[in-house]
Amino acid sequence: MEEGVYRAVSGGRIALQRRQYSASCREFSVRCPRLQLRSLSAATCSVWLAAYGLFVLSQNSMVLSAAIFITLIGLIVYLHFVKIDHESLLVIGSLGIQMTSSYASGKENTTFIEMSQVKDVVINEAIYMQKVIYYLCILLQDPGEPHGVSEVVPLFQSSKPRLDCLVEVYRSCQEILEQRKT
Repeated sequence: MEEGVYRAVSGGRIALQRRQYSASCREFSVRCPRLQLRSLSAATCSVWLAAYGLFVLSQNSMVLSAAIFITLIGLIVYLHFVKIDHESLLVIGSLGIQMTSSYASGKENTTFIEMSQVKDVVINEAIYMQKVIYYLCILLQDPGEPHGVSEVVPLFQSSKPRLDCLVEVYRSCQEILEQRKT
């Protein structure tokens, strides 16, 4: 297992782990920064201070209870549906491609694409926040038209690695796709 440290589009540090199980089976895992205790504390304190201010004005203790309840529900929703800890891509030349997103709460979201549906893996570009960013995506073959593309599936959507990290994953994927074609 090899590990490299890269930067995300936002400038934050991300780690790319590479595992090669065989010549036609490789796994790439991008780890996002962990949840920052400082930002979590700042958000919680802001909500609770605002609630305390409302409590002082209204003298209603339900305001404080609601603030605690809203903070806890918000944290649970954030950890379970928003904050992704790591994303992985498993490429098996004879079988397919599996994409997994692991949330901070432990929940995992997995998608599998059969290799017969994969037309190509490419690096695409997009305009994001007045910048040009690059992202890796899988082009799915259109069953009705052999040279057409039916869908574009973006990879590493949460971590948004920079081009140098994407090139490394791209080259490995292309090696496996070339083995499959020959």
